[in-house]
Amino acid sequence: MKLVAHTEAVSPRLGDEAAVRIICESGFDGIDYSMFFMDEDDNILERENFRKHVKNLRNMAAVYGVTFEQAHAPFPSMREGNDEYNKKLDYKLKRALEVAGMLDAKICVVHPVQFSTDQKARNIELYKNLEPYARDFGVKIALENMWGRDADRIVPNVCSVASEFNDYFDSLESDAFTCCLDLGHCGLVGEDAASMIREMGNRRLGALHVHDNDHLHDSHTLPYLMKMDWDSILKALGEIDYKGHFTYEAANFVSGFPEDLIPACMRFAHDVGRSMMRKVEKYRVIK
Repeated sequence: MKLVAHTEAVSPRLGDEAAVRIICESGFDGIDYSMFFMDEDDNILERENFRKHVKNLRNMAAVYGVTFEQAHAPFPSMREGNDEYNKKLDYKLKRALEVAGMLDAKICVVHPVQFSTDQKARNIELYKNLEPYARDFGVKIALENMWGRDADRIVPNVCSVASEFNDYFDSLESDAFTCCLDLGHCGLVGEDAASMIREMGNRRLGALHVHDNDHLHDSHTLPYLMKMDWDSILKALGEIDYKGHFTYEAANFVSGFPEDLIPACMRFAHDVGRSMMRKVEKYRVIK
């Protein structure tokens, strides 16, 4: 299991190159390349020389002996009734898979979509349409558990509970897919993260988004700062013999600090992650 940090913690403020450098120098084993910025049509991945940029990032990491392990496609993957947006995102999702492949990332997260009708069938169609591209680029597509909003209240959404998440994955019947369990999203919809881990098992669960919250807001901060029960989560990961990596999605931990303290924040996040991974290994041995 590798300790992985996502570029979203640093890139929006300092750029991709600085993000890769800081993550590597903080001691992380791997990088999750976040492509949320692709919703901007003038982003670097829309330019003619985007492959040069991507190759440069991969080579920078390689100097440190660090690999890109995961990537995150733009969000949302589709907007019901918005043909213009959907046409644009179809292209961007395919570009995201290509970029993930160029980085040698094993997994690219593509969010499922909430639809008003035929939700499962339409999501399966979305993923099946992307499957040939994932195979061409040598990348697995990861589904993620989502949350929604009803007025001011967070409510369950597509793949929010283990039974539905499992059903979506099993219905795809393909080794081109896996599941990324966003641990923070579990508590937001009233699900116990450790229970979801056990229900999914290591056959389905191939990736994580690790971050903390107060069960009321999608805070995306560092573990142990809010309300999630990390001992139970780490124990569950060990008990199912989780085979994926330990990937942070905790950008908001860094966001309030001035830029000169970002490297120190990332070093501390690294130390926290190493401690948590040691607990997973302990539970793996004594299960």
